[in-house]
Amino acid sequence: MFMSTLVGPRPVRIPTRAAFVFLLLYASGALAQSAPASPDHPWHAPAEQNIEADAKHLGSARFGVDPQKTYSLLELVDLAEEHNPETRFAWERARAKAAALGIERSELYPTLAAVVLSETSRVEILFGDRFVRQALQDFQAELDLSYTIFDFGARSGRINAAKADLLSANFAFNDTHRSIIYQVQEAYYRLLNAMGQEDAARASLSNARAVQQAAEDRLANGLATLPDVLEARSATAQSDYALQAVLGTEEVARGDLATAIGTSATTLLHVKPLDQLATPDSIDDSVEQAINRALEHRPDLLQQVAAIRSANARVKEARAAYYPKLTVEASPALQYWYGLQQPNPWAQTGDLGGAVTFQLQWTLFDGGARKNRVAQAKADARAAEAQVDAALDQVADQVWAAYSNLATAFRQRQASLAFLDAASQSYSAALESYNYGVRSLLDVTQAQQTLAQARSADVSARTQVFTAFAELAFRTADSIQPGAIRP
Repeated sequence: MFMSTLVGPRPVRIPTRAAFVFLLLYASGALAQSAPASPDHPWHAPAEQNIEADAKHLGSARFGVDPQKTYSLLELVDLAEEHNPETRFAWERARAKAAALGIERSELYPTLAAVVLSETSRVEILFGDRFVRQALQDFQAELDLSYTIFDFGARSGRINAAKADLLSANFAFNDTHRSIIYQVQEAYYRLLNAMGQEDAARASLSNARAVQQAAEDRLANGLATLPDVLEARSATAQSDYALQAVLGTEEVARGDLATAIGTSATTLLHVKPLDQLATPDSIDDSVEQAINRALEHRPDLLQQVAAIRSANARVKEARAAYYPKLTVEASPALQYWYGLQQPNPWAQTGDLGGAVTFQLQWTLFDGGARKNRVAQAKADARAAEAQVDAALDQVADQVWAAYSNLATAFRQRQASLAFLDAASQSYSAALESYNYGVRSLLDVTQAQQTLAQARSADVSARTQVFTAFAELAFRTADSIQPGAIRP
């Protein structure tokens, strides 16, 4: 730091300087942001245009995918963990907590600052019966050393709290990966379900058209009535309507999957169809084993346990305020002075000075502030413990529900196979009987609609098994464990 002062006659004030400052203040006030003028219409101003221009550049660096490649779920999960903005956000939060820990640890070391001062002064002093001009020049270089010798655990309390906060941020980072993986799995299986439903809807439309053609042929041969043909055409139109709804659902699911991996929703992704995946039919672990794994590995639960550590460290820090704190400060300084007193020649001198100060600070009375800080810290610690107790029950219930959903999905899968087989045979028999004139068209259309429901249920049951597996892995945190089998 350099400082230069001049002591002498007061300078002459320039009037235009005040006017210039006034104009600057007026201009800054005129250009400052203000609230909307009235509540009856939207607000639009040049500032909005600037923000809109900045927003155009956000998200422009999204990665691209190969439109010709068929991606597996494992590849999509890897892309999501690398490119989803939520993982970068959690990562930067963890890095910030690591930096905060470094700040707290720095209190264990002394602080050293270098200060350089330069001062020039010129005065007129009275000497006898006349004024003599005197000029002094001072140069000073100083080192300021400050160190806290002991504080009865205040620093260690802050450091331990920062350590716990860093652990909490790391667990939050892991939990973000857990959530991202599940989001990709859920969107992936939803897309597979939509694709399977599209195949089922197209097959149902084909069946409806076959029934319609049979009715029209029988009408041409005088074996059917016009209402039968109209009924068949209505069933065909209904099947086509259902197909269009499924196509819309598939488009939405494809956009959700693209968003989950961190790219634009308009990105075209190709994935393997459902019929190329082997559907599992059992699970090896018991529900007790799944619950124990969740209680041991769930990062959101571990994050709350880390919060207990942080709260206990804050209690230690608050208690340290009851005890004194001893600090030492040392400031060695090297000084040089140059002086001129007319009509004498210049004179100079130099010296090494400084000071060492020990300070013992002990707050004897503060109106109960320390007592209330300790009480607050203890209450926060007990609240964190209670929150963990509630989370334990919630995690166990979530795993139980996911395990039950998976068992239900297995049973529904077996029922859907029997349903599809029976509906297929019923439709074939009804259509054949109709062609022979022993069944009505209403029976055929009813069998065709039942077969369409059976196809849809079969697709839903298969994808529900995969989704239930993904949910169980999400609830137990199996998907983020070292060496875990990725989907």
